[in-house]
Amino acid sequence: MTGNLPALAITGATGALGGRVARLLADAGMAQRLLVRTAGRAPQLEKAVVLECSYSDRAASQAALKGVGTLFMVSASESADRVDQHCAFIDSARAAGVRNLVYTSFLGAAPDATFTLARDHFATEEYIRATGINYTILRNSVYGDLMAALVGEDGMIRGPAGDGRVAVVSRADIARTAETVLKDPAAHRNRTYNLTGPEALTLTEIARALSGGGGTAVTFHDETLAEAYESRMGFGVADWQVEAWVSTYTAIAAGELAGISTDIETITGRRPISLSDLLAADQR
Repeated sequence: MTGNLPALAITGATGALGGRVARLLADAGMAQRLLVRTAGRAPQLEKAVVLECSYSDRAASQAALKGVGTLFMVSASESADRVDQHCAFIDSARAAGVRNLVYTSFLGAAPDATFTLARDHFATEEYIRATGINYTILRNSVYGDLMAALVGEDGMIRGPAGDGRVAVVSRADIARTAETVLKDPAAHRNRTYNLTGPEALTLTEIARALSGGGGTAVTFHDETLAEAYESRMGFGVADWQVEAWVSTYTAIAAGELAGISTDIETITGRRPISLSDLLAADQR
């Protein structure tokens, strides 16, 4: 059966990023396997075969990956055991004979990154490199698409980011970059790319951009660390999740997300969209 299945596999097709990538590939006429946890939620695309598996289910993953040459691996949802899930799936990919693995990491991934989840991404990157599989690492910046979600009901963004800057990037730019890489993985073999927008903005500037649509004015409040932890503890989530939320802002304050990369334009031939243009497009 696997001999008749596409040699390109995509994970995360039921999500925002993986779904965009899958649709771009389908529009380009490429056959693909969509690896999802729930088949009924998968998009219906031309030349796409849907297979069920989860990252931690090694038997199902290895079966779904048999005969795959190139794998697009979207990082798993945030959880305390995300690195374990990643490693299990990477083991399945290696056992199935996958030759090229494209992984969505995070900008500034490092063992001592301020943003705690960037440490998880670094651990995953290192595990991939150790397997000997050809890899391409896409280190994505913070999504500009999510900036509006930071605004509270009072029209305020709160976080201990100070005057730090972040080079937010659109999901669409990441998706078309991934599409380009997946079409010719050999050209991007064993490369690590930083995918950012064209400008680095403070949260005050981001709040101003969000106010530009003519709706409620948005402002930024630079919380103290004590304020940040106290305001987020009320959501009743685990300590690691609170730490991840707060460290998103402290990473901005530390300047770890301010770097502007030209990798998107180099790979795709098109400059990434600015936050103001992204917001304007969303309002049309």
